[in-house]
Amino acid sequence: MMQEVLISAQLESDLTRAINVCAPDKVFVLTDDTTKQFCWPKLQHFECLKGANLISIKPTDYNKNIATLSQVWESLATNGATRSSCLINLGGGMVTDLGGFAAATFKRGIRFVNIPTTLLAMVDAAVGGKTGVNFNALKNEIGVFCNARFVVLNTLFLSTLDNENTRSGYAEMLKHALISNEGMWSELLNFDLGQPNWETLQPMVVQSVKVKEEIVAQDPHEQGIRKALNLGHTVGHAFESFALHNGQQLLHGYAVAFGLVCELYLATFKTHFPVNKMRQTVQFIREYYGTLPLSCNDYDQLIELMQHDKKNTSKEINFTLLADIGQPIINQTASKEEIKEALDFFRETI
Repeated sequence: MMQEVLISAQLESDLTRAINVCAPDKVFVLTDDTTKQFCWPKLQHFECLKGANLISIKPTDYNKNIATLSQVWESLATNGATRSSCLINLGGGMVTDLGGFAAATFKRGIRFVNIPTTLLAMVDAAVGGKTGVNFNALKNEIGVFCNARFVVLNTLFLSTLDNENTRSGYAEMLKHALISNEGMWSELLNFDLGQPNWETLQPMVVQSVKVKEEIVAQDPHEQGIRKALNLGHTVGHAFESFALHNGQQLLHGYAVAFGLVCELYLATFKTHFPVNKMRQTVQFIREYYGTLPLSCNDYDQLIELMQHDKKNTSKEINFTLLADIGQPIINQTASKEEIKEALDFFRETI
């Protein structure tokens, strides 16, 4: 199914159009308790949402699980959702991932619309058709590819974000720049992430979304070039799962930023990525993202988690690396010794 991304200046009229195209018998809105408080009030008076059923779930990636998914299914069933109904996912990546999976599987699939409210969801999670939940403390272990009918991007929600969630989304923008072009990368490294200017950021967000859209259009099911979007994610997802195992909350973008540090280091000697560009990127990450406490004793567990990554095709761990900015090289592997060397670099540098 085609996915249409609306860069929205008028949220009510754009959402009205999206709902009219879906022509649902009933409209459901999924939020988490945070977006219900901060974002739902911006929409609840819209005429197009009159009579909509609101479903609210517990926030954070910790609750992106089968139990919460079952709660959404139950709410849809109890309130009379049919195959002609529409689910609007209003929230960050956790809501769009889980809500998209709920919609894709309920009655073998109902239409859904994503309204991302975090920077991370705008530039990553809400666009591209990946849906899913965490399972057995592994990130997005259960899910399907299924496009939202519409993704409505409106940056008015960004002013509701705290510093940590802004930086989390920015890490995915940084990844998009690294796989795209040097001008975009340079602009991102020169942006003041400590005091973000939302007007300046808006066109940068649009540019970042276009990078992902263009890649996904070429390879919707991740058979080839879409793997470029996994830069930073092999190690990043392992960091995320490691934190989950240890009862810590590590935002996805922070995990990706830390993953970029390790994978750009790998790229300097595996695919000859320029050391000076690696160091400039790492310096930016060190300035804004802090660190993740690790010891050498954690390396084997992290490598074990990397071996569970869905991109692996055999016992070898699969990476996307860079020859230079804008020159991703997919399906690269690294030995355990090389991965441990990259983790050493992370501990010494960040």
